[in-house]
Amino acid sequence: MYKGFEVKPPFFEIGPKAYLYGEELLKLAKVADRAAQEYDVRIIMTPQYTDISMLARETENLLVFAQHMDALPIGKGLGSVLPEAVKAAGAVGVMLNHAEKPMTVSELYKAIRRADEVGLVSIVCADSIAEAAAIAHFAPNIIVAEPTELIGTGQTSDEEYVLMTTAAIKAVNPEVQVLQGAGISSGEDVYRVIKAGAEGTGSTSGIIKADDPEAMICEMISAVRAAWDECH
Repeated sequence: MYKGFEVKPPFFEIGPKAYLYGEELLKLAKVADRAAQEYDVRIIMTPQYTDISMLARETENLLVFAQHMDALPIGKGLGSVLPEAVKAAGAVGVMLNHAEKPMTVSELYKAIRRADEVGLVSIVCADSIAEAAAIAHFAPNIIVAEPTELIGTGQTSDEEYVLMTTAAIKAVNPEVQVLQGAGISSGEDVYRVIKAGAEGTGSTSGIIKADDPEAMICEMISAVRAAWDECH
């Protein structure tokens, strides 16, 4: 596991996916940047590759992660995402194996090792308890326990799932942190998941599709802090 930069809990991931980019994304990122400082919550943002440098340059508190990268070395590989280039652009980490960008077991293992090699925090998605436990053997920094069927639905994992996935991951490798995601659409959802034992959570559509995305960021981040303080 990469030991250089660590994401201290509680943390929250905002995934713009392909909904936002450029100046519109930057406007939202600056709101998140202020919320991270106000509530002392680490906020991870995974922008389009072309926006990594902009967010890294224009924000002070956000942890900018790439949406994906490949495990190839410097050299041939047109169209691939080079780990060294991700790091040089200003990212501090990378998301891997999202349901919308799945990887084979071999690809995932190699990408995690390359993230370690170049000094990027790895956050890896798993859509079941069994997959989460298996991925924990690869020692990424963070595992996202996110049932694929709940992504974007507004329905969240129940407390039993949160407890079981967290326990399964920690049983394999207690150093791996756990982000419980999928369907997070309100501050109440955030509060419940953190209270159930997650070290972090996150949202895409719950923020992007909200009537007031900026207000929703503040609602969710304040809920992270409230729930974490009550539990710890």
